[in-house]
Amino acid sequence: MENGILKPYGLILPVAALLLFGAHGLRQGDFGLAASQVALAGLLFARRAWARPVAVAALLWGGVVWARATVDFIAFRQAFELPWLRLAWIMGGVIVLDGLGLIALIGRRLDGWFDRDREWAVPRAAMFLLTVFGLAMARSHVDFPILLADRYLSGWGWLEIFLLGCYAQWVGAMMRTPKGHRTVRPRIWGLFSAVFFLQLALGLLGMDRMLMTGTLHLPVPALIAAGPVFRGGGYFMLVLFGATLLLVGPAWCSHLCYIGAWDDAMSRLGPRPAPSKALRILSLWGRAGTLVLAVGTALALRALGVPGASAVLFGAAFGLVGVGVMLFVSRRRGMMVHCTAYCPMGLVGNIFGRISPWRVRIDADCTRCGACFTRCRYNALDEERVALGRPALSCTLCGDCVSACAHKRIGYAFPGLSRETARAAFIVLAVSLHAVFLGVARI
Repeated sequence: MENGILKPYGLILPVAALLLFGAHGLRQGDFGLAASQVALAGLLFARRAWARPVAVAALLWGGVVWARATVDFIAFRQAFELPWLRLAWIMGGVIVLDGLGLIALIGRRLDGWFDRDREWAVPRAAMFLLTVFGLAMARSHVDFPILLADRYLSGWGWLEIFLLGCYAQWVGAMMRTPKGHRTVRPRIWGLFSAVFFLQLALGLLGMDRMLMTGTLHLPVPALIAAGPVFRGGGYFMLVLFGATLLLVGPAWCSHLCYIGAWDDAMSRLGPRPAPSKALRILSLWGRAGTLVLAVGTALALRALGVPGASAVLFGAAFGLVGVGVMLFVSRRRGMMVHCTAYCPMGLVGNIFGRISPWRVRIDADCTRCGACFTRCRYNALDEERVALGRPALSCTLCGDCVSACAHKRIGYAFPGLSRETARAAFIVLAVSLHAVFLGVARI
């Protein structure tokens, strides 16, 4: 601090280390990695508190990359009996610079510099890093370009990953409060659905790379279970669905499902939802029936040797009936009838989502004002459920009831965490998954 003005001299080493790491990516033809490191270095000058731990993670990763590169370079020179000592000194100096940049970045002297957006800085950084990690793992473990940037601009995938990380922390910041969560969730959910189906439409119009693998998959949620039964293989979507249930429970149905966003939009065109005992019964038995129908039909078609092209017609018919439920029932009732009474994967999500420890809980001293009843579009709350202190089976952890409760008697629960910490952690996971799904929308 000099004359009351904070000087960014402490950023010289970390910025230099980030730019050098970017240059390493550029040398290898990874233009996206180079651009993302330049952008991250620029973020440090914006003084955003969340960017600090992100840069720390980047320098830690850079140190690992430099160490591996040093070993590889020396091994290569030794294999060809070339001199390597000077190379070792140079690479050692690079690693030292990375380490010094890391020390400077985590030192207390820069505490005053990163003074913007300190509130919720850790969750925002976590959303950025989880999104980047998830997309990086997906990118490195498949044998085809999983990101649009890599398919159309080879070598720029890392920039897309970086931008989606920035998007995740921005969305998370808007969802920091219960009211923000209620407002933003349907919008980003609709955005994901729009991106998903836009890529599908463009793929059908001849842009094969929009379909990722070049193979068309019918986007009907019931086929997540019925498809592998008919094919006798192809379990990726089922595994992805199961992994999501472990991480965020039934929140797949309120944050991530490409079709559920349609039902949500239709229900919002209708009146305020009201609890319905008839729909509560259909929530279990209606969806159990469609699950048996979908899987049983898949088994029968496979046993009869029906070609895949013909079997698709059955899946399409099932999906169109679901769209009809949205248009003519959900819109009229103001309730997500498709998701709560028709979609078989909704039932699977509700039941197996119980494996995840995430819950919504209602305090014993709830005033019973009923405000949450007219917010819950999943028919999970009424006087009986409030008295029990927990929503019904159809709850998808959407969080609308949390924002509706003026007395703060409803909230997310996770073993060992306070209510506020549990809500923050849930949003971190849900938003990170949303951003990852957005990046791989046509998988």
